Amino acid sequence: MNRLRAAVIGIGYLGNFHVQKYLSLPDVEVVGLVETDPGRRADIAEKYDLPTYADHREIVDLVDLVSIVVPPDRHFELARDFLMAGVHVLVEKPVTETVAQAEELIALASAHACLFQVGHLERFNPAVIALRERVTNPQFIGAQRFAPYKARGTEVDVVLDLMIHDIDIVLSLVGSELISISSSGQSVVTGDIDMANARLEFDDGCIAELAASRASQDQVRAMTIRQPDSYISVDYMNHMLLIGEIDEQGHADEHKEVSFETHKLSGTDVLMDEIRSFVGAVSEGLRPEVTGEDGKRALEVAVEISRRINEKNGAKPARLSDRPLA
Repeated sequence: MNRLRAAVIGIGYLGNFHVQKYLSLPDVEVVGLVETDPGRRADIAEKYDLPTYADHREIVDLVDLVSIVVPPDRHFELARDFLMAGVHVLVEKPVTETVAQAEELIALASAHACLFQVGHLERFNPAVIALRERVTNPQFIGAQRFAPYKARGTEVDVVLDLMIHDIDIVLSLVGSELISISSSGQSVVTGDIDMANARLEFDDGCIAELAASRASQDQVRAMTIRQPDSYISVDYMNHMLLIGEIDEQGHADEHKEVSFETHKLSGTDVLMDEIRSFVGAVSEGLRPEVTGEDGKRALEVAVEISRRINEKNGAKPARLSDRPLA
């Protein structure tokens, strides 16, 4: 069988890792790298000994699949051009700037029989995979995602940069309609929202409380879930899942570690798993692990959270959803 022809669009910090993962797959041939910065393009041409291009349109007819790893304001344009050419697309989160753009890309993928996967990397975290097997009736979900300030990722606010990971996970766990959103936040270092809190209420009574900051002294990525018969605690950074039983009176016992080998999980390469999953879905014609529709739902909630924070703070965001939620 012929190898799939792949390209990576945008060879910055994360794009470099995408290149390395594709190069390690025997059923993939990396046929080109696209980078608009001339100096960086020269560096990557030497580093990888691969053809490089300044314009993505030069390789549209040369590839079967691409990773799009550029700032979010270019996601729509690039994904649109590749999908219209019949190329399968993996685009980093957030999927696009607006819900309308995401819907257009979903329609294009369907019309041209292309896979359209969104890079919500946390879905491939072994702790999240184990979590999904144990969450059946969540009543409360709490999530915290804090990080020290870094310039990378600040093209968008903290909701679209960090909180969107937990929004996606919550939406994938709660099988009920979202009926209410409330949020608050503030700027600390960027002039945009750097700290945010959100409360999501679902039709079945489940409540999710999310907190995110990119101006924290410490790095934290954690989630807790309360169910009628159990509570579960997730440490994403260490790929740990802890579970506690709740008796009929609602009393919880001490945390008990779920029986799997922590050292084995901590060695998992989640980006490799994501790209391998994408390539496998293309090869087998399967539904991607994180669909364009999944990415659109997370975006829809994230931009509504941001809209409400900006409205409360008297700020007017540059680009947000054109369709407010509940």
